[in-house]
Amino acid sequence: MAARTSAPAKARSTVSIPQLGWNQVRPAPVVLVSGTETFLAERSIRDLRDFLKTEDPSLEIVDIAADSYAPGELLTMASPSLFAEPRLLRVSNVEKCTDDFITETLAYLQEPADSTFLVLRHNGGVRGKKLLDAIRGGLGGGIEIVCAELKKDAEKYEFAAGEFAAKGRRVAPSALRSLVSAFSDDLAELSAACQQLMSDASAEITEATVDRYYGGRMEVNAFKVADAAIAGRHGEALTNLRQAISSGEDPVPIVAAFAMKIRTMAKVFGTRGGSGQLASKLGMAPWQVERAQRDLQGWTEDGLARCITMLAETDAAVKGAERDPVFALERMVGVIAARGRA
Repeated sequence: MAARTSAPAKARSTVSIPQLGWNQVRPAPVVLVSGTETFLAERSIRDLRDFLKTEDPSLEIVDIAADSYAPGELLTMASPSLFAEPRLLRVSNVEKCTDDFITETLAYLQEPADSTFLVLRHNGGVRGKKLLDAIRGGLGGGIEIVCAELKKDAEKYEFAAGEFAAKGRRVAPSALRSLVSAFSDDLAELSAACQQLMSDASAEITEATVDRYYGGRMEVNAFKVADAAIAGRHGEALTNLRQAISSGEDPVPIVAAFAMKIRTMAKVFGTRGGSGQLASKLGMAPWQVERAQRDLQGWTEDGLARCITMLAETDAAVKGAERDPVFALERMVGVIAARGRA
């Protein structure tokens, strides 16, 4: 399903099930997704869902919140349907689970349902230890996907290299180093930057390509401008924009930063449901949905539509359609800071 990665750190002596890296996820009756790196955990669960969907498009997906678990919920959801479709049960917040959840899941693990895949997301902590020990001891015939935080630059470099390798794209080692340097504090943004470069660049991605988009403090400045404008802080957005321009930043990637955020907001606008459910429906990561939902506070459909039009006009302007790209950027910031009402 994914490129091979190094196995997680040496397992505890009490663990008798396979412990795999985040990108080694595979079907099993029980899949325990552990660790504090939320982005990798969400990616792993999404990869499993996509694989199972490919195997059988009739796959039924059910979401359960362990911290608000209703007695009998797991048994009901795992019961065979009339047409016996395979079922993926995704359980969140296991680190905050109720006593009923622990008791009923332990009972379920004695005899897992056929054609059912139970995914348990545990973010760390001691809550649910009895359940975790049982799974790690082999009850239910499961596997564990360990999503530990990537702290070292070498680990982030390997992650970024894997993003390009998964799409069969060539990337220079120096380009990877520049990307990791620019996005060292946020794995989700590092992934988004890799996807953006693959979307926009047709040839091999070099250090010059990365510098054009994210050179120097480009990543910080561009997204600071966009975040301030989207939140309605016009003065702060203009100040950040002028600092970016004065430090030599290219207007084109600044517009790209705005476009990345506004496009995501447009996809989420008007939808209803939890971030996991919407992410599956929209082809996004849950963290992207949650960020877009926060960004959309105070926005209207008409305002969002006007900003999308303004983005297209500004993109053309900074690529030569107008003589003053800086003026075009400031005009765009004004419209977006007013949430399309100006």
